[in-house]
Amino acid sequence: MARQWHSGIHHVTINAPRSGTDIVESGWRYVRTDGRVCLELLDEAYAEPRLRQLFPWTGMGELHFSRCTGSRWTWDIPYIAPAAGDGYMVLGPRRGEKVGPAATPARAVAMVVERLPLDCGPAFVGTPDELAAHERSTADS
Repeated sequence: MARQWHSGIHHVTINAPRSGTDIVESGWRYVRTDGRVCLELLDEAYAEPRLRQLFPWTGMGELHFSRCTGSRWTWDIPYIAPAAGDGYMVLGPRRGEKVGPAATPARAVAMVVERLPLDCGPAFVGTPDELAAHERSTADS
């Protein structure tokens, strides 16, 4: 039985109180099995500690990274898509924004890492709205 991405991960984050690290690791395990992104790219991204601490999600063959674990996820980090022919295209962080082509998974990952937001730490357990509220409250302190 195939699991829906949203229902599978969303269920994990809401119904099973776990640490942020556990939720992120579950996300990485899931994207390895969903078949939407080649394993070579996933391995390269997971090997990068700054990306491994973010919540991964896939769509349309693209590998995305979120600063939070709850769905809708954040759109403030570039993402990697397969390029026409060989290689990859680094896009974003928003749809329609283009960073550039990358011939290898290592180069694509490096291009994302170079563009990470400042203070991009471990994924926040919650939704983008909850993350924004948390960031506002800590900025006021």
